[in-house]
Amino acid sequence: MHVLAIDTALGACSACVLDTGQGAVLARETLLMDRGHAEALLPLLDRVVSGVEGGFGSLGRVAVTVGPGSYTGLRVGISAARAIGLAVGIPVIGVATLSALLAPLMATETRRVLVAAIDAKHGQIYVQAVAPGGRTIIPPALMPLRDATRLLGSGPLVLAGSGAPALAADAWAQGIESLVADSASAPDIAFVARLGAIADPAQALPKPLYLRSPDAKPQDGARIPRR
Repeated sequence: MHVLAIDTALGACSACVLDTGQGAVLARETLLMDRGHAEALLPLLDRVVSGVEGGFGSLGRVAVTVGPGSYTGLRVGISAARAIGLAVGIPVIGVATLSALLAPLMATETRRVLVAAIDAKHGQIYVQAVAPGGRTIIPPALMPLRDATRLLGSGPLVLAGSGAPALAADAWAQGIESLVADSASAPDIAFVARLGAIADPAQALPKPLYLRSPDAKPQDGARIPRR
């Protein structure tokens, strides 16, 4: 099966096609960007899928990151994934961004606490953590940096994501051994594809995972009464 993976949740616009039979990525492209995902995504998808024999018709499912992430970026990626799924007649799988950051750590590390951390600005992070063996320590959440450090326990920790350096520094200040394995601004798109390949389409729905309310608020004070 060919799986098309799409990520526009954070600081990159990425896509790849994974052949699950070979376990190999057939085509991929990543553009680092904080804005402009809407303009970049469709041409990027065309380039990536055109590099695979059979093109869009060869796809068996689509995987897309669903958050946490930027509101605009999530809408762009999920809308494109749903459109492709509808046009080709294949399932669309939602992959949590924090899970995609954790996946490479879980593939190689078995003895330390694994942490995915995304910088949410203003002293807060999106965070998810699992203990050796896969037990959840912190489910996907938005919280202040210090609260996350307190919940992580005595470590040692291995961290990934844009919030990893700040969280590791805070942990070291509390005497907790910490290693930053990856501080990339977005997950590895190949792991988005691999998680999408094994997910249950009935459970992993392509719906945004919002852990924070929008910054924009309605201006109730200036609202004109209805007649």
